[in-house]
Amino acid sequence: MSGLAIRALGARAERHAAVPTLLFELEIHAPEPVESISLRCQIRIEPGRRKYSSAEEGPLLELFGEPPRWGETQKPFLWTHASTVVPGFTGSTRVELPVTCTYDFEVAASKYLHALEDGDIPTLLLFNGAMFSHRGGALSVTQVPWDIEAPLRVPVRVWRDMMDAYFPNSGWLRLHKDTIDALLVCKAQRALASWDELMLVLLHEAGE
Repeated sequence: MSGLAIRALGARAERHAAVPTLLFELEIHAPEPVESISLRCQIRIEPGRRKYSSAEEGPLLELFGEPPRWGETQKPFLWTHASTVVPGFTGSTRVELPVTCTYDFEVAASKYLHALEDGDIPTLLLFNGAMFSHRGGALSVTQVPWDIEAPLRVPVRVWRDMMDAYFPNSGWLRLHKDTIDALLVCKAQRALASWDELMLVLLHEAGE
């Protein structure tokens, strides 16, 4: 089967998932009846497709270097992978692709998304998978080629509202066990009640 087309219509937060999850709405067109599609998606961020405020430039230095070089350094990079099973349809259908998100600051996408204050997240969805249909009384399987892709601009507010719902006014950092042990001793010696207090004290002592 040829002629499969996929369009990305928008994204919204899933409020009742176990982990932070966005739902990407897709519109799928096929020239013949489809039994089902095992759909895989690679989601890339294309940072060069938007402008950045002066407040956003500082947090993005680690990813892209100094702003005068951003024309060279802002290359597309992977956000995440997602998959879903599309039920059978004839002509066209709409489905939601669940995309789990992380707030781990070891991940480049998390650093990038955290730095954004407003506007849109420029993304590109690239699809692959297997499509099942009946032909001549037999089940036919056709591969979904990687050249099927769909751009989508996800509002920053959608991502930020989702993270605020799961991590209200907070984030998290992954540290080596030895570092955590040392911080525990430091926190106890200073008789501090919270990790925030400890970090503020250490930042003050470092002159920040």
